Amino acid sequence: MFAPLNEQMDIITSGVAEALPLDELARKVERSIAKNTPMTVKLGCDPSRPDLHIGHAVVLRKMRQFQDLGHQAILIVGDFTGMIGDPTGKSKTRPALSLEETRLNGKSYFEQASKVLSMDNLKMCYNSEWLSEMSFNDVIHLSANYTVAQMLERDDFSKRFKSGEPISIHEFMYPLAQAMDSVAIKSDIELGGTDQKFNLIVGRDIQKAYGLEPQCIIIMPILEGTDGVEKMSKSLGNYIGLTESPREMFGKTMSIPDALIGRWYEYGATTPTAQAAKIQQDITSGVLHPRTAKVELAMKIVALYHGDEAARGAFEEFERIFVKKDIPDEIESIVIDVPTPCLVVDVLVLSALAPSKNEARRLVQGGGVSIDGTKVEDVTAMVDIRSERLFKVGKRRFLNISAG
Repeated sequence: MFAPLNEQMDIITSGVAEALPLDELARKVERSIAKNTPMTVKLGCDPSRPDLHIGHAVVLRKMRQFQDLGHQAILIVGDFTGMIGDPTGKSKTRPALSLEETRLNGKSYFEQASKVLSMDNLKMCYNSEWLSEMSFNDVIHLSANYTVAQMLERDDFSKRFKSGEPISIHEFMYPLAQAMDSVAIKSDIELGGTDQKFNLIVGRDIQKAYGLEPQCIIIMPILEGTDGVEKMSKSLGNYIGLTESPREMFGKTMSIPDALIGRWYEYGATTPTAQAAKIQQDITSGVLHPRTAKVELAMKIVALYHGDEAARGAFEEFERIFVKKDIPDEIESIVIDVPTPCLVVDVLVLSALAPSKNEARRLVQGGGVSIDGTKVEDVTAMVDIRSERLFKVGKRRFLNISAG
C-alpha cells in the first residue's frame, strides 16, 4: 500500500533544486498508486574515484526517501561510461580509465551507499552489462537521435567550443551512454545533482526515441565542500567521506565557514529546510554562536554514519584536543623506508600527510606542521626518525612515524 499522492509529492519534492516535469511526475506517482506498482528510480555513480562523500549522500538520501515510499531503487555504477569520463564542468578532455580501473573503483560503492540506502528494495547494476554489448550499428542508431547543436547547448561544451578548447567526439557519447542506462532499466525517475541536468534531460529524449515513456528528473543541490567555495570533491580535498572516522568527520565539520552552516544542516544533516534557515538566520543576527551551531551539526553528521555514542565520543575527543590542547587517545603508527635524518617535507609526502612536496612546503610555510609539539618553520628542516616521532599536520591529523 502506497502513501497518498499529496503525501508522496510533498516528500519527493522537499529540498530539491528542480523536479521536472512536475505534472508528469504527479501522473507517474498517481499511476503507481492505482496499479500498486513501485516506480523505478535510477541513480548513476561515476567510478572515476573510489570513495563516496557526504555530498553524494544528498542525492542518496533522496533515493532513500523513494525507497521508504515503497519504490524500487537502482544504483548504476558506470564502469563502462567511466572509460569515457564525464566531462561535466571540465575545461578539458578527461583521461579515459580502463574497464578494470572503473570496476575496481566501483567495487566498494554498494557497501558505502548502504550507509544511506536500504538494502530491501535496492539493486545495483554495472552499465557495461548492456553498453559493452552494443554493436557499432547500435551506436550509430543511438547517436543519430541527437545533434551537435543540441550537444553544444551544454554549458561546458559551449564554453570549450567558443574558447577553442578541444572536444573529443567520444565525449559527446557520455550523455548518450548515460541515457541508454535509462533505456536499459526503463527508469521512471532519475536523480542527479544540478551539474547533471543536461545529461538527465538527454535521458528523457533518448527514452522517447526508443519508444519508452520519458523519465522524470529530480535535481538535487550540490553541497559545497569544507572550503565553502567549490563543490565537495575528493580531488579538491574538501570532502568528508562516508567511511571516514568519527574524529575526522567531526573535525572537518568544525572547519567549515560560518556562512555554510545552514546549508550543511539541511543537506549534510537532513535538517528540515525551515529549521536550517532559522539556524543560519540566528547565526547572522548574533543570537546563536557559530561554534555552538557547528558542534551540534558535527554531532548530527557523525551520528548519521556512526551512531550517537560515536558522536559523543568524537565531541569529547575534539574538546580534549582543541579546547584543552590535548592529543588523541589513539594515534596510528607507521614505518616508512627513508634514510634518516631526512627532509621533513619528504616524510610528509612518504607518509601521505601531504599529497606532494609543494603541498608539504606550503603546510610548513603556513605553520601547519609540528613534530613532538614543536612547530616546524623551515622548509629545509631535517628530522631524525630512527625512533618514533609524533607528527601533527593542521588541526586534526596526528601520526607517529619512524624509519624502517
